[in-house]
Amino acid sequence: MIITDYKKRRDRPGDLFNRVNMQVKICGITRVDQAIAIAHAGATALGFICVRKSPRYIEPGAIAAITAQIHAQFDASIETVGVFANAELSTLEATAAQANLSGIQLHGSESPAFCQQVKVHSPGKRIIKALRIRDSADLDQVQTYAAVVDALLLDAYHPQMLGGTGQTLDWDSLESFRPGCPWLLAGGLNPDNIAVALTRLAPDGIDLSSGLEVSPGIKDLQRVEQLFRVLKGCNRQNLADVQTC
Repeated sequence: MIITDYKKRRDRPGDLFNRVNMQVKICGITRVDQAIAIAHAGATALGFICVRKSPRYIEPGAIAAITAQIHAQFDASIETVGVFANAELSTLEATAAQANLSGIQLHGSESPAFCQQVKVHSPGKRIIKALRIRDSADLDQVQTYAAVVDALLLDAYHPQMLGGTGQTLDWDSLESFRPGCPWLLAGGLNPDNIAVALTRLAPDGIDLSSGLEVSPGIKDLQRVEQLFRVLKGCNRQNLADVQTC
């Protein structure tokens, strides 16, 4: 079961973010000990890369070992999201079942029709469509996806890499961005720039990966703690005027 009303999450470390309804997704998880630590720090979702060519790739069986621990310790209060790129529907279904995922993120060139098909075949799972944005023209495709998925994720475009590039989006072009569904901001976010991002933009959530790493797939837990300290400071200073889901 996916909890979309974050106010109903049980109290735990980092619960400040549940009160403001902002989703904090940490992606590229590969180790169970780090997954547990990041969940305790305040993350509302953990992302697992299911794209074999990615340096952050993790086998479905290894994801299952992590999600079992997460679900045992946090019930359904932490989303577990598999990140795929141009995978067959049968692969999505099999991996989601084996890894016990609560959400599916489509990070390739999947069409709106395919996204809708995934949603129909994945009842109870949150479907996120990632869009890699080069310029304002790429934002024109947003509304065609907003009607068929549960959330959008905007990431920076890179010609060779699907994600984890460390590159930021053009925040100027997103200052008036209001799609017809919840959206997450990604692309080069880290503890040093997140406060600035949230003073300018109003996402429903944020997604971080490379900005919190020692190396691909290995998180720097000190950077993770720094991130949540900054976010708490943003909240106290009324900087993070985020939309609620």
